Amino acid sequence: MTDFEALLLPDSGGEAGTLQLLDRETLERLRPGLSATARAALEAAGFTGEPDSIAWMGERDWAVGVRDPARPGRWCLAAAAGKLPPGRYRLQSVLGFAGLGNAAHGWLMAQHRFTRYRKAEPEGARVLLTEAIAAIAPAVAMAQASALVRDLTDTPANDMGPAEVEAAARSVATRHGAAMEAVKGEALLDANFPAIHAVGRASPRAPRLVRLDWGDPRHPQLTLVGKGICFDSGGLNIKPGSGMALMKKDMGGAAHALALAGLVMGASLPVRLTLLLAVADNAISGDAMRPGDILATRKGLSVEIGNTDAEGRLVLADALALAAEDRPALLMDFATLTGAARVALGPELPALFSNNAALAADLIAAGSTAEDPLWQLPLWQNYRSLFKSAIADLNNNSDSGFAGAIVAALFLERFVAADLPWAHIDLYAWNGTVKPGRPKGGAEMTLAACFTLLKQRFQ
Repeated sequence: MTDFEALLLPDSGGEAGTLQLLDRETLERLRPGLSATARAALEAAGFTGEPDSIAWMGERDWAVGVRDPARPGRWCLAAAAGKLPPGRYRLQSVLGFAGLGNAAHGWLMAQHRFTRYRKAEPEGARVLLTEAIAAIAPAVAMAQASALVRDLTDTPANDMGPAEVEAAARSVATRHGAAMEAVKGEALLDANFPAIHAVGRASPRAPRLVRLDWGDPRHPQLTLVGKGICFDSGGLNIKPGSGMALMKKDMGGAAHALALAGLVMGASLPVRLTLLLAVADNAISGDAMRPGDILATRKGLSVEIGNTDAEGRLVLADALALAAEDRPALLMDFATLTGAARVALGPELPALFSNNAALAADLIAAGSTAEDPLWQLPLWQNYRSLFKSAIADLNNNSDSGFAGAIVAALFLERFVAADLPWAHIDLYAWNGTVKPGRPKGGAEMTLAACFTLLKQRFQ
């Protein structure tokens, strides 16, 4: 993994390039006081303060275009970190803790590379020096967690199956001294996880429920749940080739839950943490679940299979039922669950569902603070009728085609006690377009928002 700690260092003096954050208004205000060399260099470069632009100003000075120099955005330094010559740099104006923490994220992530299958060309490091020393460790931790999400999600399914997801969780558990166990294969039936077993039984790679526990039992219970479908063929309701193209990312929810758990443990938040990852391949074989099958679930509700491609809600049903048994103070799940959420909100804006108005409001506010937005959609109870079954308690699919993200969230709600504060995040976990600091590929979404909320609630 990228050595983020070497890219953000305390400023102890010495030679370094200077970065001056400028927008159009600030540039015009400061222009008369600039040296003739700086003015000429900026004019030659056509620099106007446009966000994501940079220009040499002479000597070791550089202008960096941003939307608002007083409130630097989370990605405001990402373009600079990708374009500047290798070396050491300091910001001309010292940002406070929060400002640097946000701005440093783009600086760090712009220098992350996924190199498992192809060596990156040597680039040299761009090191940012800062006097806001207290902001360094949190910024590095967030970059490491974000890189974990990206790397796990970018890894193709042949190298990121259920065993590899378990190994990634075990690595995080070992690093933080957490206890971990996994229930696998046929043992899922004995342990009463029949839905996870049903989804994954067609694959030669055994499905599993991965559990991590950490923290003082006297502290409030925080439970994080992640959907870990390592590859989603659609099952017997097979996807077309175009629909399968990105399905290595269908374990993106598990990657997010694992990365968030690592942040919680790394910050020593006073919680009793449980992480549950429901991990499986949705494959095709003679043993695959069929449309029309009736499945049992851990909670005791029977589910008719209307569509084998609606498998994520099945594995989450067992995991959420287990989570609810512990009566957590807060329960959060993460899943690349529905295309309907992407139709409604697009690829950049995750959908938030919650049975607790205060929790939803706090999460949205945390997303605003962290510049990591979510958008709440309703748990519209009238739509429960859309997944009724004539012969089982529930159907995992709606024939109507309407409100797909809401229907999926309502299905999950049936496995969570009404009085447990619960948030369900339906995210894409992928960048389809290239932006500074955000290459095409696996993407961290809501990680900063959720960690901000947890610090506010428990720190």
